[in-house]
Amino acid sequence: MRAAVVTTFGGPESVEIVDVERPEPAAGQIRIKVAAAALNPVDAGIRAGAFGGAGRQLGLGWDVAGTVDAAGVATGFQVGDQVVALAYGTNKSLGTHADYVVVDATATALSPASLDPARAATLPLNALTAAQALDQLALQPGQSLLITGAAGAVGGYAIQLAARQGIEVTAYAGEGDEELVRSFGATGFVPRGTTPEPADAVLDAAVLGAEALAWVRDGGRYLGVIPGAAPAPERGVSTGHVEVQADGTRLATLARLADEGALTTRVAETYALDDATKAHTRLAEGGVRGRLVLVP
Repeated sequence: MRAAVVTTFGGPESVEIVDVERPEPAAGQIRIKVAAAALNPVDAGIRAGAFGGAGRQLGLGWDVAGTVDAAGVATGFQVGDQVVALAYGTNKSLGTHADYVVVDATATALSPASLDPARAATLPLNALTAAQALDQLALQPGQSLLITGAAGAVGGYAIQLAARQGIEVTAYAGEGDEELVRSFGATGFVPRGTTPEPADAVLDAAVLGAEALAWVRDGGRYLGVIPGAAPAPERGVSTGHVEVQADGTRLATLARLADEGALTTRVAETYALDDATKAHTRLAEGGVRGRLVLVP
């Protein structure tokens, strides 16, 4: 089967399509015939060497939507099930940017019935990150949350999930994104480059760091999206980061919300697996609204 990997670090040209043996599922695992797999910034980080792993093959891709092709014992899934899953890990030899991928059943959920595979593939990493970030922030209805990078994939899901919880969301994004983020449920909007009013918490999806920390009220909470990159606490503001965890049960809830129309999935462009380098090039150019998705 084909798989997108990197063996040397660098730019988009470092992505290789190689032929590898089709993996076999062990107990508690399933094999998915990939129908679609999103490309995320973490894949660019792996490609560039941000997470280490020099001297070995590193597989790309965390998100997947597809069909269960084989199942080990005690998975709860059947061959033929349409599923979505998160294949967590920065140092795995094979990822979801492949014809087939093996994942833990506990990282898997049935795919939203109303979504095509490309849209379904945008859910696992970004929606789980948004949901788990809100868990960590533990805001109550009526409290205020500022989300930087609000027009991005994580930001968009976070707005929708927070608004459902009764949290007052202010979106920090480009001027042209106001209509979009308000459609997600943001009640406030601050154009990028201007200074927001202090909020009870900031979810810093744009990775602004200390700049965004200054927008948290004294005693509030700051949460980033890159491990180890949060600024030091100050003014009684707690700081930390969200590191996504595979959670099939939570993913099933998010899939149900997507089916109900409560979560908006966005696909910017699709690319054939063999054109993975082109997709990485487009991601590096920036300005993508929604996710780029590889379709084997």
